[in-house]
Amino acid sequence: MEPFVNTQIDSGIATITFFHPQGNALPGMLLARLAADITAAGANPEAKVIVLKSAGDRAFCAGASFDELLSITNEADGKAFFSGFANVINAMRKVPKLIIARVQGKAVGGGVGLAGAADYTLATTSAAIKLSELTIGIGPFVISPVVERKIGTSAFMHMSINATQFYDAQWAKDKNLYADVFDSIEALDAAVDKLARQLTSYNPEAMKLLKQVAWEGTGHWDTLLAERAEMSGKLVLSDFTKQALFKLKSS
Repeated sequence: MEPFVNTQIDSGIATITFFHPQGNALPGMLLARLAADITAAGANPEAKVIVLKSAGDRAFCAGASFDELLSITNEADGKAFFSGFANVINAMRKVPKLIIARVQGKAVGGGVGLAGAADYTLATTSAAIKLSELTIGIGPFVISPVVERKIGTSAFMHMSINATQFYDAQWAKDKNLYADVFDSIEALDAAVDKLARQLTSYNPEAMKLLKQVAWEGTGHWDTLLAERAEMSGKLVLSDFTKQALFKLKSS
């Protein structure tokens, strides 16, 4: 299957689904489309709530595309790529509708950022998380504000420093990244559908104001995340990162 992002609106629920054959990784093209679809759903009067999900029954999101990281040859392109993650996070926080993330499997790097940027995240017990950026010579700089906001600085640093370890879904729930975890995808989908349908019956203006209150104090993130994208865009050009990526691709 080819990579895609699509949106379906049914009974007030806008379901945005993304897919990439490499573990639902996110190259720049998918990031741009994801940000655009989230923004469009927020502006569509037919949508009362947004559900963000990935296709398949395995990984939720493998994070950045290694192929695209290897193709970056200058700082401008590096900043542009990591700005893709910044744009998605900013779209998620700015959209005037609540976002439910449905995390059916493992989330790495930017995938953890998506889970953190959602207003309410539900997952399966298979949805372990990892911040592996240090292992390839960069850091989780763009996603750190949104992840720290959910789990706290201490837990964020534990994940960032212990960059080879997956933290299980129960740990993620205990740290408030996940609101709840379920033993199966079927149970997860039932819970997501139930919550989304409940939200469509609530006052849209009240939900909009609730989201504004929850994200208060993040108005500077357009600038902050752009600065973080520039940091990563410089580091990705290092020999350390290039060698680490080649090693991972050949393993």
